[in-house]
Amino acid sequence: MEGTAGVVDWAQCVGDGPEAMAGRRLLLGEVNAAIDGAIAAGATEFLVNDGHAAMRNLAPDDLHGEATLITGWHRPTDMMEGLDDSFDAAFLVSYHGSMGSELGNMSHSFNPRAVAEARLNGQVVGESVINALVAAHYGVPVVLVTGDQTGCAETVDVLPDITTAVVKDSITRAAAASLHPRRACAVIRDAAERSLTTLDRVAGRPFPTPSTLEIHWRTPDMADMATWVRGIERTGPRTTEISDSDLLALYRRFIAAITLTRVVAEDV
Repeated sequence: MEGTAGVVDWAQCVGDGPEAMAGRRLLLGEVNAAIDGAIAAGATEFLVNDGHAAMRNLAPDDLHGEATLITGWHRPTDMMEGLDDSFDAAFLVSYHGSMGSELGNMSHSFNPRAVAEARLNGQVVGESVINALVAAHYGVPVVLVTGDQTGCAETVDVLPDITTAVVKDSITRAAAASLHPRRACAVIRDAAERSLTTLDRVAGRPFPTPSTLEIHWRTPDMADMATWVRGIERTGPRTTEISDSDLLALYRRFIAAITLTRVVAEDV
């Protein structure tokens, strides 16, 4: 949600207040624009995974394309739940820069109170690339990312053939210049339609196997708690590492660590 045009502050993303409700409407517009673009390219079936905060931000009856909607907290594969090898493509809508990026409005990586930086195979990555591990496991090409310029650029650094739709430019972590929502939706719709012409170009496995995900936690106790998950090794006072040829297993270990560290992150 933090990559949505017009959304620049946590009050627009969290809770059920009037600003958050307005933010949800802006997000819904961008999700529907992506679906409309896919329909224009010939797609006929859609699964939408609400991956923000409590994961219940989208009104099911307002989704285009009669899309199936996954909502609700606690899922084995988090933001990528429901994906399998039957899908032709994946879109990543409303993404933002990582915690560790040089510039990103509301930048964070899954939990801003816990994760200081994430590196995949030595490269700083955000939620878009980490989520793409699940798609890669199933052989589903990620063809589109939308959001601010930082989130899109971080994704292109790792997935160079992905289509981007930049709908806002981050100025600081607390400010951004956003396209008007109608313009943002038009940009996303066009990019979504174009992206589905790139399926042959983006096919294949974009990550080496094994791959290594290194997490720099904000505090040493978070790093210690992460090692309670089997397969996560501590490599420094605030650093842990996961390596695996099974990209889905790697992702699920990371999500388990994120879930565990929420306990101590609330006290930060």
